[in-house]
Amino acid sequence: MKYLLSSVAVVALALSISSTARAQSEITLLSPDPIKATIEKLLEGFEAKTGTQVKVTYGTGVSTRKTVASGQALDVSLLFAPFAEALKTGNIVPGSATVIARLRLALAVQKGARKPDISTPEAVKRTLLHAKSIISVDPTQGSVGGIALLALEKLGITDQVKAKITWVQNGGLVQDSVAKGETEIALGPYLSDMRNPGLDVVGALPPEASTPVDITGFLSTSVKDSKAAKALLAYLSSHEVAPIYEAAKIFPAH
Repeated sequence: MKYLLSSVAVVALALSISSTARAQSEITLLSPDPIKATIEKLLEGFEAKTGTQVKVTYGTGVSTRKTVASGQALDVSLLFAPFAEALKTGNIVPGSATVIARLRLALAVQKGARKPDISTPEAVKRTLLHAKSIISVDPTQGSVGGIALLALEKLGITDQVKAKITWVQNGGLVQDSVAKGETEIALGPYLSDMRNPGLDVVGALPPEASTPVDITGFLSTSVKDSKAAKALLAYLSSHEVAPIYEAAKIFPAH
């Protein structure tokens, strides 16, 4: 009986250690949904390399910033700039800011339509001023709408094109409208998921016309396994994963 109890104790201790190890090897990640497919691929590589499991929660570019601002930052939170409100709350560590990649605004037209010139800021300006109609995501619903607004401001044509822009709830509606010929030009993210078969993506707007948007990762102030969280940020911003970003039409940070 004595040896049986001893054996049971050893097994219980082993299970306890194993459970603790598993708990410590899982971290949480908050990410914007537009880059979900890319993040999933990146996490496969990270988990295989480190043995650390990552539990992901997705939201829109707008909602993820609100999540952090409301005090619900996860171990690592990826945010589309700007994120001043999220920083003010003290839920993320400002010094941990790591740009993992950059997004660019793209212009798309109906499949087979003439592709306008977007090679320079002046060309983009002419294209948008001459367009009959433009569509993008409502800035209150998704980050790409905010990026589009900033581009119009940068080009100095906000007032001139205001009357011909339609703002809709999501990117799917943007793409469908242009694919069906209802709207002439779509302004959306230069991502591989902008792949409606009825669209021709002309390309990413030049940085002088639309400033690239940083995808920035932060550590939570309440992170339990900071070593694993830092390793995740380092991996997501490394040269090693640049080809994965490039395949998704996302621009690596380096």
